[in-house]
Amino acid sequence: MDMSMSGMSGMDMTTPTATAGAAATTAAMSMGGMDMGGDCKISMLWNWNVIDACFISSSWHIKSRGMFAGSCIAVIVLGILLECVRRAAKEYDGYLVRKNATECAAPVQAGSARENADDSTKTPAQATTNAVSYAGYRPKIYEQALRALLHTAQFVVAYFLMLLAMYYNGYFIICIFIGAFIGSFIFQWEKLGGGRQTGVADEPTVCCG
Repeated sequence: MDMSMSGMSGMDMTTPTATAGAAATTAAMSMGGMDMGGDCKISMLWNWNVIDACFISSSWHIKSRGMFAGSCIAVIVLGILLECVRRAAKEYDGYLVRKNATECAAPVQAGSARENADDSTKTPAQATTNAVSYAGYRPKIYEQALRALLHTAQFVVAYFLMLLAMYYNGYFIICIFIGAFIGSFIFQWEKLGGGRQTGVADEPTVCCG
């Protein structure tokens, strides 16, 4: 009888101890720091981790300050690349519009002399033909495929940057801002007005592509 009571008492002492240990572990993880095997640090709170920080996968494991510096440079380049792709998409759309305008202008110029000589008999429908020709341009299937490819590239780069920002590493977030600044400075530096400009009001948000 005494043995059974002592056994039950031992079990009662073990259970609260195990529960307290599990609670302490959970509390430590909830504070923002998680140690993934191999000293790979991942934090869900703002941090300034350098050595042993991991990003995206365990293979991106920072083991030296030089490696971290290279990663920061890569993040800046990604920010610049995002603005480059956005500008490339805009320029390609402009190229398609100019191409269509050139193709439409040829027959208009060929018949301009005849139209000028017959202005007195021109109907309102004939007078608006040229305006309709420049109303818009629907890209061909291969042109639209290239436009979709540029949009997808922009979306992939923006989404990758968003994933990196979600690690809340202060150095990486600053690098994202630097890349956005440099990219905007280079690829949005153009003449303003004239019906064509690269303004932030006309652009989608960076995180959404």
